[in-house]
Amino acid sequence: MEKYMIKGGTPLTGEVEISGAKNAALGIVAAAIMTDETVTIENLPDVRDINVLIDTIAEIGATVERVNRHCVRINGSTIHSVHVDNEQVKKIRGSYYLLGALLGKFNKAEVTLPGGCNIGSRPIDQHDKGFTMLGASVKIEYGMIVAEAERLSGAHIFFDVVTVGATINVMLAASLAEGNTIIENAAKEPHIVDVANMLNSMGANIKGAGTDVIRIKGVSKLHGTEYSVIPDQIEAGTFMFAAAATRGNILVKNVIPKHLEALTAKLYEVGCSVEEYDDAVRVIGNPIQKSSQVKTLPYPGFPTDMQPQITVVFSLAKGTSTVTESIFENRFKYVDELTKMGAKIRVEGNIAVIEGVDGLTGANVNALDLRAGAALVVAGLCAEGYTTIDDIHYIQRGYENFDQKLRSIGAQIEIVDSEKEEQKFKFQVI
Repeated sequence: MEKYMIKGGTPLTGEVEISGAKNAALGIVAAAIMTDETVTIENLPDVRDINVLIDTIAEIGATVERVNRHCVRINGSTIHSVHVDNEQVKKIRGSYYLLGALLGKFNKAEVTLPGGCNIGSRPIDQHDKGFTMLGASVKIEYGMIVAEAERLSGAHIFFDVVTVGATINVMLAASLAEGNTIIENAAKEPHIVDVANMLNSMGANIKGAGTDVIRIKGVSKLHGTEYSVIPDQIEAGTFMFAAAATRGNILVKNVIPKHLEALTAKLYEVGCSVEEYDDAVRVIGNPIQKSSQVKTLPYPGFPTDMQPQITVVFSLAKGTSTVTESIFENRFKYVDELTKMGAKIRVEGNIAVIEGVDGLTGANVNALDLRAGAALVVAGLCAEGYTTIDDIHYIQRGYENFDQKLRSIGAQIEIVDSEKEEQKFKFQVI
């Protein structure tokens, strides 16, 4: 079984290039099958979730041409099935975007219940509500979500909670519904805007994406386009926090600084230096960093996907910090892994109280989900001695060439899959 092996204690310095946003790309790849013309998508991240979704649309008949690692051409005119069910697609959360895409195009979709990281309940009730309001019947049979309509009609939809997945899914279906749709209490994340921009470039009529009210005028068909995915704000944030935690100096390139404001605000608070450029951010860690408080909130608040990473930063700051998780109820499971490395954290309900320590020490730990796994990598880079991280397939779901990018800025990290390779790594980095 592959694992990361890390020798910590070295500040990270240099430049790193950020890949396309996984969460935007999932919705954009799904949208691409909604036209019978060819769609070219550029700046795709080469990560497992995206590759599984692309393979899945090929399985239902879409014509897929891999131009290179980061570019694909998709033509949905050859789709022969609306039944999406394979072992790989069950493991990714973004598979449910095929519901909205297929329902919008064919008025029917059957998609296996999605998986992803085990970080808490992520119900599909708001997806169900949105599709039902558009005129579809939705039921769960034999582990599949089945949505079907004689025709889709525009509707006024108010989500009970802010939900990224349902906002994108309903936006996809409503783009080809008859009449006008209004989505209220919509999610405002950058990848909502990116999917809307992609659909508009295909001929959809969507206004208000990025606000809490999205207005959609349904069109009869969509056309081909060429589109480039936005940079990944969570990957960018992970490297920014790695600079802070290791007391390094990293120029994070190919980013949209506006998307990172909640992160840069916290880095300022703990005492880091942050310099913003047109498409880059430099983070310089301070030898002595201060405690702070964070509460995860929907965008533009502090993202839940950055909660484990900032917990590592707080673990090495002076004083007591708190992290309040308001999105997912199981997102503190990684705390036990950090305590193996010497962190002092206690969890009280949805709040983690973190007492800063002078340093962490290497240990054998497990990546329990995608972002927690990335946080453990950051912790390992700070820790004295050697850290091994198991179950790195979670991390590979959402970070492209993570170990290679880290090595390019001075990290001592390798993928190993045997005791012999572990010993070789230790010999090489002494």
